[in-house]
Amino acid sequence: MPDRMSLVDRHIGFVHALREAGVPVSVAEGLDAAHALRVIELADRESLRAAYAATLVKKPAYRPGFDVLFDLWFPAATTGMYAPRSDEAMNPETATVEELRDHLAGLLTGGTDPELERRTFRPESGSSRDQRGPSERDHSALREFAQAMVERFGRQPAGPGRQNWFSYSVMRALSPETLMARILRNILAGQERGGLAEKTVRQQVGTGIRRFEEAVATDVRRRIAEDSGIERIARSAVRPPLDQIDFLRVTKADLARLRREVYPLARRLAARLTIKHRKGRRGRLDFRRTMRASLQTGGVPLTTHFRPPRPHKPELVILCDTSDSVSSFAHFTLLLTYALREQFTKVRAFGFVDTVDEITRFFVPGADVVEAMTRLANEADMVRFGRTNYGHSLARFAERYGDAIGSKTSLLILGDARSNYQPPALDVLRSLVSRSRHAYWLNPEPRRQWDTGDSVAGEYGTVVPMYECRNVAQLTAFIENLA
Repeated sequence: MPDRMSLVDRHIGFVHALREAGVPVSVAEGLDAAHALRVIELADRESLRAAYAATLVKKPAYRPGFDVLFDLWFPAATTGMYAPRSDEAMNPETATVEELRDHLAGLLTGGTDPELERRTFRPESGSSRDQRGPSERDHSALREFAQAMVERFGRQPAGPGRQNWFSYSVMRALSPETLMARILRNILAGQERGGLAEKTVRQQVGTGIRRFEEAVATDVRRRIAEDSGIERIARSAVRPPLDQIDFLRVTKADLARLRREVYPLARRLAARLTIKHRKGRRGRLDFRRTMRASLQTGGVPLTTHFRPPRPHKPELVILCDTSDSVSSFAHFTLLLTYALREQFTKVRAFGFVDTVDEITRFFVPGADVVEAMTRLANEADMVRFGRTNYGHSLARFAERYGDAIGSKTSLLILGDARSNYQPPALDVLRSLVSRSRHAYWLNPEPRRQWDTGDSVAGEYGTVVPMYECRNVAQLTAFIENLA
């Protein structure tokens, strides 16, 4: 990273990197951030971080990526942090690994153990760090220690004049996760185990270990950026925000986090479909208001008034492709199905691969969603030969469950419309759609891939409106557009 990069260059590069990482930043918000820099102390790095976060970060989900990119574009100073040590203080370059582990244990406990506190590094006397509060001073010391450990253990040669930096070699050398037993033994000596004191220490040490790991990863990224360029490391260091992670590439950890996003979306989807039901409908004639209004026209009721229609919870039928090609998307749609059961007066869900089975029974109210998915995979009858066949599944659905769709039903189809070159059964789908009140198809593939290979998305799209739905952001946009 060029040392001579101006603040303007850093600002422009940082804002561009946020957009590349999926954090929406408008031109106006970029200007707001630039104006905020005029009223803060630029030498105070945390004030700079707070100013950028306040003007550019709209959702909590965007904050982790923001912090990673901020640390790359505005790295902490790393030179001159430690003065030469006396005999009592350890030198991070010459101390034994056991001494370093003792020192890390002292940092993780915030100096609550006298024996561990005695072995803490001494910062340069008179430094600004001494004047800070205890919590901030502890965090700074942990970060500086992490930088020193990356310098000692994180470097690996990669050829003449080149070197690589790794976090795992630091963690392997110090093994911070194995310090818990030692810390508990030293701090809780003579005290009852399993009580509040132990719980407090475990929580404090666990938080400290996570901070240390993050500090090591941050310094490794900084050093790689200095060698290879910020833009290169930024593209690989930041995962997309949760609402922009592709459904076809979600991990188990992502699905656990997505559960919190599903219930608000289910409520909004139910509200939008209710609005669609009510649009164009009128309630019973309001005779009193009509007669009162007729007094203005000599008793002639030129304007009629009606009572508001009664709120109506719509009925919903979900057809979900559960084949391996869209397994991650299927997991999310089943989470959505589980949440929708609480929002609709009647929900029937059907899964299919090359035949179809009703899976509503697995999502009874109060059931654990993970257990429901496990039972579904083991007990549902959705597979004959294991190759996706939309045409046969639609025909089988119409034959066995055609009565599930009526004039009050919204039909929601979830799948990639890839049918292994089998007949699509468009006439069957057309009949199902004609009997429903509304019908929508959500496709997890990018639109540019529709009608390639064995995809028949275009043909199905002529019968039922098909929407690209690759992530939570697109699902949210679809729900909002229903109104």
